[in-house]
Amino acid sequence: MKIILIFISAAVINNFVLTYFLGLCPFVGVSKRLSSAVSMGMAVTFVMTISACVTWLIYNLLLVPYHIEILEYVSFILVIASLVQLVEMFVRKISKPLYDALGIYLPLITTNCAILGLALFAVLRHYNFIESLVFGIGAGAGFTLALVIMAGIREELELANVPRYFKGAGITMIIAASLALAFMGFSGLISI
Repeated sequence: MKIILIFISAAVINNFVLTYFLGLCPFVGVSKRLSSAVSMGMAVTFVMTISACVTWLIYNLLLVPYHIEILEYVSFILVIASLVQLVEMFVRKISKPLYDALGIYLPLITTNCAILGLALFAVLRHYNFIESLVFGIGAGAGFTLALVIMAGIREELELANVPRYFKGAGITMIIAASLALAFMGFSGLISI
């Protein structure tokens, strides 16, 4: 039961983008097209899931036994950067158009604070390995959900008659704020 609650909490209730405001750069930058948003969401979900497992192993099997927890930031960032390089090489090899569509935002997953936040939250919450894995999948699903919702709204707004002063960044910020308010309505449902 706790595993399901961790997934729901990470995906919806404590959504990294719309509740903690982590990972806003790709959220705004890649949410212009639905196809790019789905691809970016899948890439971030992959990196979040694998990094949750690897950082748990590094923290609990290396840093804690040798009392060098002070190196957690450095080691987590190295793990995340390595995984992003792997994803970047994979996407470039599999689909060049997708690689071009994601552009600069694909390597910027390295500096995506949502992924580092995930690793640090898992340590702070004392999750075991399975809970960290589910937390990573849930956080990635929540990131993808936020990106897809935003991309869907932005694609529909291209056909709408938006006042001239709200076009571009203005309407994007209004939509992001509205989505954050909607997701904050879930807060307090589950405390994990």
